[in-house]
Amino acid sequence: MTMPMPPMTAVDLGQVLRALADPLRRKVISELAADPSDMERACSSFPMPVTKSTRTHHWRALREAGLIVQRDAGNGTFVRLRRTEFEQRFPGLLHTLRALSEADPPRPD
Repeated sequence: MTMPMPPMTAVDLGQVLRALADPLRRKVISELAADPSDMERACSSFPMPVTKSTRTHHWRALREAGLIVQRDAGNGTFVRLRRTEFEQRFPGLLHTLRALSEADPPRPD
């Protein structure tokens, strides 16, 4: 079952940028954007060193911003980047995000 997400015509750039302001969410989108196959990935395959409720919050923020499609499949949840739709609505945004993420130096914890 696909979880609710906004239609691309309702996606707001401000909300997208707020969702991408968090480093964990930005890393998730960068990883998805780096994979040209646009295959679904298990949400659990992303390293998120936070509690389960915080992970849920991060996935909801990305989905409600319109960046991802999330699908519940019983024992797991899967995610896919809305690459084609995003490129049509905001040309070059994902490419720029990837380039900036690759240029970011690692942050000390």
